[in-house]
Amino acid sequence: MRFLNLVTLSVLLTLTGCSHFSSKEQLSGSGQASSWQAHKQQITPLDAWQINGKLGIRSEQESGSAILFWLQRQDYFDIRLSGPLGQGSTRLTGRQGAVSLEIANRGTFKATTAEALMQQQLGWSLPVENLLWWVRGLPAPRSKSQAQLNNDSVLTTLKQDQWLIEYLSYRNENGVQLPERIKLTGAGLNITLVIKQWQARQLGQ
Repeated sequence: MRFLNLVTLSVLLTLTGCSHFSSKEQLSGSGQASSWQAHKQQITPLDAWQINGKLGIRSEQESGSAILFWLQRQDYFDIRLSGPLGQGSTRLTGRQGAVSLEIANRGTFKATTAEALMQQQLGWSLPVENLLWWVRGLPAPRSKSQAQLNNDSVLTTLKQDQWLIEYLSYRNENGVQLPERIKLTGAGLNITLVIKQWQARQLGQ
């Protein structure tokens, strides 16, 4: 009887865990959920990276592109845009709660969130806090998401916080599948991110 009770408890705990998981992340597509979980466990610890690529943005008011450099060290980010979209040179640095935006020929501006600061000074904004996850091909963990997997059990589309993220291609970096081309649609913007160079690692290793 005691053994039966333990088995029943284990089943209930398992079902509770699955329910909690599905309430945050709804999966669909041709990929395997178990392979997706293994992929997430491999990618999530990567908390430091350097990205070189190109960012294109189109809205009803304007469109343009810029060269992108993105340095990440855990929750600290250093994102630089250069070219027409970057108005010569734009640099966003800091972490949530303390963010600086440096714009060529205009000066340096500060705010508590990157999203608010970009909207104030540039007229458009990127969901930076979520991008820290989306750029790795992961849903942000703080809100509900709808994720569709491809045959390789990685994201092909993701819907989260009123954004649609489409993963157009991946690249293999040291045995890890990381996004190469990403399209983001939301907040009146169409954004294309092309990553030409990925350098990702876990700090301390």
